Amino acid sequence: MLATRLTFIRHGQTDWNHGGRIQGHLDIPLNALGQQQAQRMGAALADNGIDVIYSSDLARAWDTAKALQAHTQIPLIAEQGLRERSFGRLQGQTLEEMFAQDPVLATAFQTRDPHYQPPEGESMLEFRQRVLETVYRLAQQHQGEHIAIVAHGGVLDMVYRDAVGLDLQAQRSWTIDNTSVHRLLWTSEGLRLLAWGDVSHLAELAAMQANSGAADVMQKNYL
Repeated sequence: MLATRLTFIRHGQTDWNHGGRIQGHLDIPLNALGQQQAQRMGAALADNGIDVIYSSDLARAWDTAKALQAHTQIPLIAEQGLRERSFGRLQGQTLEEMFAQDPVLATAFQTRDPHYQPPEGESMLEFRQRVLETVYRLAQQHQGEHIAIVAHGGVLDMVYRDAVGLDLQAQRSWTIDNTSVHRLLWTSEGLRLLAWGDVSHLAELAAMQANSGAADVMQKNYL
């Protein structure tokens, strides 16, 4: 069985990322900075030998993936299984708003209870199963190839945990910045982490933002 190279990319910034507001399945577009991030990511990966791009069908991921496709001219395929976790009725809220409305449920959310299911949403266990089933299926379909997967912070969190053997309640100590690039290898034994969190393509953009007096523009690490 041949290995599959996987390059994962988080979508560009949205206004809700910047404001710490939970997006989930709500279709929030890239903001101006997110569009710039996507273009720089696409240019940086143009010569990486990617064979096909899969993307969440939510606009913030899909438009990021289109920037990569524009630089590579390779097929781009929508995959609903790569969507962010559904947070149901919590979507659109900040953590502060959640605590104000229901401190018990907000605490369950904040403490990463894997069984906690937001009203009309997914539990972490359900979300992990969906994500990993999708990623493993795509990897198996493209043995011997190099595929790019454009998705969301929560999706990449599940991939990282699977690759390094961390449970769902382990506190996150790894970064998942907007348009960060993450490289893994899939074999019959599972996922193996090669490199995580490359944002070198954003260095010039970050310097420009700092010079304009907007040093805080890099997104909060929200879903």
